[in-house]
Amino acid sequence: MPNFPMKLPIRLDWSEMDLFGHINNVAYFKYIQASRVNYWEATGLADKFAETRLGPILLSTSCQFIQPLHYPGTIVAEASITLIKNTSFGIHHRIINEQGQVCAEANDVIVYFDFNKNEKAPVPALFRQKVEEIEGKQF
Repeated sequence: MPNFPMKLPIRLDWSEMDLFGHINNVAYFKYIQASRVNYWEATGLADKFAETRLGPILLSTSCQFIQPLHYPGTIVAEASITLIKNTSFGIHHRIINEQGQVCAEANDVIVYFDFNKNEKAPVPALFRQKVEEIEGKQF
């Protein structure tokens, strides 16, 4: 089981509630996106893109909704890299409520992409190295 080294506190917003009084499922995907981008920024992928137009692109995402969230409140969106391949990598996310309960789990598949050539590119060695430092394990 991943140790989720990346943690992003997020305040739940009143506007994210739906007709039934709980946080709408679409908001969960916003939290997952914030978690994903937080990891990208921590590894330097955002800076690399600005320099080279090479960077991550989301191939797929899925979410298992475990229990509802309610306003007001805060959550922690956690992330852990699960695998790194030649041109792609995976991220596992958890959304934790104020009571420490897992409210959702999500999985992303990210492709490293050359936006100049409009094609996949090899995952940079520096990204792999930074992830290994963050995760405390080798891929």
